[in-house]
Amino acid sequence: MSPTVTVNLGKPIASAVISDGSASVAELSGRGQAGSEPNAEHQNAKLPQLCKALENLVAKLNQFYDSVFAEHKDQIAKLSVEIAKKILVQKVQEGDYEIESIVKESLNNAPTRQDVVVHLNPEDLPRIQKLQADGADTALTGLKFVADANIGRAECMLETPKGIIESLIDAHLEQIAKALQKAH
Repeated sequence: MSPTVTVNLGKPIASAVISDGSASVAELSGRGQAGSEPNAEHQNAKLPQLCKALENLVAKLNQFYDSVFAEHKDQIAKLSVEIAKKILVQKVQEGDYEIESIVKESLNNAPTRQDVVVHLNPEDLPRIQKLQADGADTALTGLKFVADANIGRAECMLETPKGIIESLIDAHLEQIAKALQKAH
């Protein structure tokens, strides 16, 4: 929905002509005023002044549009992140996520896969241990999994000899918010 624009004129409109675009401004200003040459000349003299006023109006409208767009862009970005957060919270509460995909994504960011300890929420640990024991997923082979009550459900932290990799929902949402605010 586009914003409403109001134009205030100094005087009431004396006449109006609907143009199909084929007539010039000078032709339009002379219509309906046959025999009144001095008035047409007076109006033609004011034409540059009118054009300047219209240019100023267009510039102000463009400035207004840019400011409104910038203001709403930030609000839209914040609203989008809040909606995503509510959806994620609901999905996590329902257990509608794949912890193994979250761990694999974190492993892709790890500098090494040797001596990796994966910290998981105690509720996620049995599910991943079952997958590891079944040998269904070779990406999980050789990893040590530990329960960590400080890690939320659907999150993980990888401890490697070269550093720590965290996959936390709030951190991901913060990155998305920053990206949306930078986007044009």
